[in-house]
Amino acid sequence: MSELNFASRTVWTGDCMEVMRGMNSNTVDLIYLDPPFNSKQDYAAPIGSQAAGAAFKDTWTLSDIDVEWIDLIERRNPALHRVLLAATVDSDKSYLAYMATRLLEMPRLLKPTGSIYLHCDPTMSHYLKLIMDAIFGRRNFLNEVIWYYRGAGVPKMARARRHDVILWYAKQDGDHRFNPDPIRQPYADATVKRFSHYIGNVRGDVDFGPQSLNPSGKHPDDVITHIQPIAPSAKARLGYPTQKPIELLQDIIGSSSNPGDMVFDPFCGCATTCVAAENMGRQWVGIDLSPKAGELVMQRLAAGKSAVRRDDITLRSDIPERSDLGPLPRYNSPQIKEQLYGQQGGFCAHCQEHFQPRHLEVDHIIARARGGTDHLSNLQLLCGNCNRVKGDRGMEYLRAKLQLAR
Repeated sequence: MSELNFASRTVWTGDCMEVMRGMNSNTVDLIYLDPPFNSKQDYAAPIGSQAAGAAFKDTWTLSDIDVEWIDLIERRNPALHRVLLAATVDSDKSYLAYMATRLLEMPRLLKPTGSIYLHCDPTMSHYLKLIMDAIFGRRNFLNEVIWYYRGAGVPKMARARRHDVILWYAKQDGDHRFNPDPIRQPYADATVKRFSHYIGNVRGDVDFGPQSLNPSGKHPDDVITHIQPIAPSAKARLGYPTQKPIELLQDIIGSSSNPGDMVFDPFCGCATTCVAAENMGRQWVGIDLSPKAGELVMQRLAAGKSAVRRDDITLRSDIPERSDLGPLPRYNSPQIKEQLYGQQGGFCAHCQEHFQPRHLEVDHIIARARGGTDHLSNLQLLCGNCNRVKGDRGMEYLRAKLQLAR
C-alpha cells in the first residue's frame, strides 16, 4: 500500500476531481459519495440554519462543462465514452461527463480490499450503473441497494417516489470487506414462529440436523427500510437540503470497513460521512466545493460526544502532491521530450504539423493547478504557438481559440 500523503480528519474545499488527482494510490478503504442527482434544481440552505451559505447547482447544460472532460474520457476509457454518447439529452450528457471524470479517479485511490458506494436516485441511476460498470467492471458489481423511506406528497398521475438507489462496487472481485453483523435486522415474526419447533436440513431423504436462526438477526438484504429521512423539524437537521441520516452512513461504514480504516467522501456536504466515520473509530477525509463542509464537521463533532478538537481537523484548499509515483525526470527534460517525440511521431498534439524537436515544447495535458502531475501520461508536445495560446487551460480552449482565428 502507498503511504498517505494527506492526514486523516482533513476536509478540502475545492473540486474533488483536482484534489483526487493529487492523492496517492491505494490509500482509501471505503468511498461513499452522495453527489448531485441531476434533479434539475438548485439548492441553498436557509438563512439562519447551521448550513446557511451552503449551496449547489443541480441543473446542467453542455456550456457548463469543460468539453475537455469528454476528450479525457475518450482517451482513458473508450467503453465509458460510448455510455456518454448514449445520453440523448444535452443536460444528461453534461451531468454524466461531470460524474464520469470524477469517478474515473476513484478506483486508483481504493486499496485492493476497498469498495465504493454511489448514492443516487432513479433519475440517473440507470446511466450511472453503466458508467460504474465501465469503470469498475461488471464483475465487481455487488449490490443495487434500495433505500426505501416514507414521505409526504404524492403525484396525481404516478406512483409516489419513495426510494433512493445506492450502487455498491468492489475494487477487486471477492476481495472487499463485508461484515453483515452490524446491520442485521430482527427476523419476521412468522419466521421466528416457524423455527420455534424442529426444522431439519433434509436433502435427498437425509436429515443433516436442525436448522436455527442466527441470534444476531437475519442476513441483510438489498432493501433498507428501517432508516427514515431526517424530519424537517428534527434537531439533527442542519438546513442542508440533501442531508442524509447518520444511521444510513453508519450502516454502510459499519458493514464495509473495519476500525482504523480510511473512509473518503468526495462530496461531503454537511459532513455526515465524516462524523459517522469519526464516531465509529475510522479515519476519514472529505472534499466539498463549499467551505461550509469544514465548518460543519467541526461544529457537529464538538456538539457530540467526540473528543476531537477543532485543532485536530485540517482544512485545506490546496491540491496534495503525490509521493507514490517514484522519481520522475524533470517534466521538460531531454529524456521526456525524446520519449514524447517518438510517441507523437514529431507532430504537434494539436495542429498536427510536423516539427523538428527544437520547435516542440512539453505541455501538461491537465495543468498542475488542476491536479495534473509530471507523469509521462499527462504530458504532450505542442508547437510553440499552440503552447502559448493554450497556457494552463484545457485543450478545448486551444481548439476554440484557433478555430476563431481561421
